[in-house]
Amino acid sequence: MVILRHQGNAMVEMIVALVVFLFPLAYSPGPGNGYFAVVGARFGLAATIPATAGYHLATLVVTVAIGLGFLRAVERFPAAFSVVQYAGAAYVLWLAWRLWRAGAAEGGGRTGRATFRDGAVLLLLNPKAYLIISLMFSQFLNPDAADPLLLVLLISTVFTLNNLVAFTAWSALGDGLGRLFRDQASARRLNAVFALTLAGVAVWMAVR
Repeated sequence: MVILRHQGNAMVEMIVALVVFLFPLAYSPGPGNGYFAVVGARFGLAATIPATAGYHLATLVVTVAIGLGFLRAVERFPAAFSVVQYAGAAYVLWLAWRLWRAGAAEGGGRTGRATFRDGAVLLLLNPKAYLIISLMFSQFLNPDAADPLLLVLLISTVFTLNNLVAFTAWSALGDGLGRLFRDQASARRLNAVFALTLAGVAVWMAVR
């Protein structure tokens, strides 16, 4: 009983430390939360749900894969990281172009064009996510744990849920801003600003 209580306390301490570690990484500006803030501002919080689902399902799958050793394959082929980096930058640039061409939401509504695929692809082509996940496991994954697989699943779940909260907050922030720009002319100006913002994110992804 004492051993089980000690293990439980150690697990809680690890989760708290992990959330503290992830907080600045999840809530600081980046390709993921920047994109969801833009979509929230342009189309409303509800319109981000499909992309949010795609992004975080992909997050969970990729995080578990890396935790189980997928990173070793990437380390054997370092050129693969550059391919992902430039592909991700190109995809975000394409999203920026699509937003630049958009007008106000049809009929003044709040529905928009953030798809499940957009979210999933954004995660898969986001090198920052791979770096954060790798760093996280280097700090919190103990290969000598009683059940390493369970630990990987726990860390991956905490990471995904923490990101979900952060991205929802960014989407809601964008939604609040977007409510100020509902007419056609204002929407186009806002689109241009956010399209240029996403283009800047794409450049940052490509050259950093």
